[in-house]
Amino acid sequence: MKLIKRFFRFIDKKIIVPITKFFVSIGEKLKLSDKPLEKALSKKSSMIILSLVLAVIVFVIIDRQNTTLLEKNAEVLYDIPLSATYNDEEYVVEGLPETVDITLIGTKANLYLAKQLPTQDVNVDLSDLKPGVHKVNLKYKQSITSVEYKLDPSEVTVVVSSKKSETRSVESDIVNLNKLDSKLAINNTKLDTDEVIIKGTEDSLAKVSTIKALINVSDMVDPKAGTNTLKDIPLIAYDEKGAKVDVEMVPSKVTATVEIESPSKTVPLEIEPTGNVIFGKAIKNITSSVQKVTIYGNSKVLDNTNSIKVKIDVNNLKSNKDYTVTIKKPAGIREISEKVVTAKVELDDEVTTELSGVKLGVVNLGSNYTAQATSENTTEVTVILKGVESIIKNITPSDVEAYVDLEGLGAGDHEVEIKVKGTDPKVKYSSKVTKTIIKIAEK
Repeated sequence: MKLIKRFFRFIDKKIIVPITKFFVSIGEKLKLSDKPLEKALSKKSSMIILSLVLAVIVFVIIDRQNTTLLEKNAEVLYDIPLSATYNDEEYVVEGLPETVDITLIGTKANLYLAKQLPTQDVNVDLSDLKPGVHKVNLKYKQSITSVEYKLDPSEVTVVVSSKKSETRSVESDIVNLNKLDSKLAINNTKLDTDEVIIKGTEDSLAKVSTIKALINVSDMVDPKAGTNTLKDIPLIAYDEKGAKVDVEMVPSKVTATVEIESPSKTVPLEIEPTGNVIFGKAIKNITSSVQKVTIYGNSKVLDNTNSIKVKIDVNNLKSNKDYTVTIKKPAGIREISEKVVTAKVELDDEVTTELSGVKLGVVNLGSNYTAQATSENTTEVTVILKGVESIIKNITPSDVEAYVDLEGLGAGDHEVEIKVKGTDPKVKYSSKVTKTIIKIAEK
């Protein structure tokens, strides 16, 4: 009873009396007014009643706030890292989750403090466990003891195994090669170590098929021709199917020396017309805005590339015409110095002439066979040339090649087509005799 009296005395002294004095002072100022509301407010009794009502409202609000602060709430902390205590030099532990979720239960004030404090440590002590299967409880280091907690999971099953070790060789692979400048090529790579020690359970070591250092071109800073060094390349263990195997590796990272080259070659750009211009006309001249280009690629590919050909379609062409053509990269060529060429084709009247004394050759004959024409008359052929007079009048037999393709043919007599090609793409070449009989015999 005494506690209640003291409480009301405190309310009267600290809340009701100050509010009453405030409204009384306002009422004194309003005494001179004749308005009914102002007269009512000027009475002391009215002021006392109004201040009492306001005091009760303030008390209720404060009481509700206190009730809210004292109510229990729950909040979940997701993906809190789990640490384990054990001798990792001697044992391997499997089955531990990487993270857990913590549900905190308490008042809002305590929950707020609990979340602000840096200690969010979930640990499991495995130091006394021997090899085998064990159920263990996870523990949370509480920052505030007035907050309850629940872990998910709170209990896990782990497998403790003795740690084994083996020495394995290390291979290197290059990834994201398409990120390298097309003018550059990786010539050679070398790791600072050829071997690595892998540690883990006996079963996990047996699964390891290869250890690879993935040299990521994207990680190379401004790669240039010459020697480039890439540090801290992680080692990854794979099984025979290419899946990763979780084992410890010493060292876990290596350094790679990457030799980069920029092989290039300058070759002529050749414009090659395809199709037939209108009847009675022939190509007199082809000029292009680009005569030579620099190509980049593998050295062997460059050695076998003597020109870059650009085809233009002149089928049914009636008059002079300019062509703008994209230069396409042949297989094995990574980059060409020019992207586009403009070719101008000029026409003139077509004439036809015959060129005799062109020797007939053979191609694609099997190494175990010999071949010869059945008639001496077909060791040489007459070639029909079609083009403008100023060009074909200067063509000699050495500018023309007549041949038969014997690919896939065995011993016996075979009727084959005679094919003709020449050095000038503006001229049309054909054999006057279109077929001949070739005798193939074994050596």
